[in-house]
Amino acid sequence: MLEIRNIHKSFGSTPVLGGIDLDVNQGDVIAIIGPSGSGKTTLLRCLNYLEHADEGTMVFDQETFAMNKISKKDIARLRKKTAFVFQSYNLFANKTALKNVTEGLIVGRKMPKEKAREIAMKALEKVGLADRSDAYPAQLSGGQQQRVAIARAIVTHPKLLLADEPTGSLDSHRSVEIMKLLQKLNDEEGITVVLVTHEPDMAKYAKRIVHFVDGTVASDQENKPC
Repeated sequence: MLEIRNIHKSFGSTPVLGGIDLDVNQGDVIAIIGPSGSGKTTLLRCLNYLEHADEGTMVFDQETFAMNKISKKDIARLRKKTAFVFQSYNLFANKTALKNVTEGLIVGRKMPKEKAREIAMKALEKVGLADRSDAYPAQLSGGQQQRVAIARAIVTHPKLLLADEPTGSLDSHRSVEIMKLLQKLNDEEGITVVLVTHEPDMAKYAKRIVHFVDGTVASDQENKPC
């Protein structure tokens, strides 16, 4: 479903990605691991055009995109099929869990409020937070906030979920819960997942483990998930 070819990215005179090739199959759960500065997060951000690569191509859902130039219209169309989960949750502090999830549906997709609320409640139920829909981020634990962020991501039924260090701010117990949730969404909803992590123990929950070293793919191995 996703083919990445020859992606290069530098920040100033510092090379970060040195010609990345990677194939992502429908139904994959891929964990990208590697030391700090190896280009893991930069690649993920390039795939959603939060950063623009200097060179390379991406084929997603049978469409080819240049990595160094793309129209705003095409970015918007691409993002309707993908979702991004951040390490820092990026929730609106002044909105409840429910409103954080409905915001993109109402504002971004012009969906009627009642329909958005119905869809958002189903998403919160899937992540185990239907009973905390009226809670504000400050009233939720870090793991619960990340679950809200995941609910917000899946509410649009993306084909591909990109997650940047989704367990990076959590303790080991909450981290395992989030990884098992991503496994569940992959199994039950068919969402393909590509995540970045610096924690080898979390990578063990993926179906494939891709190891980055100095902006290149050092290894790409199948894995039997925990």
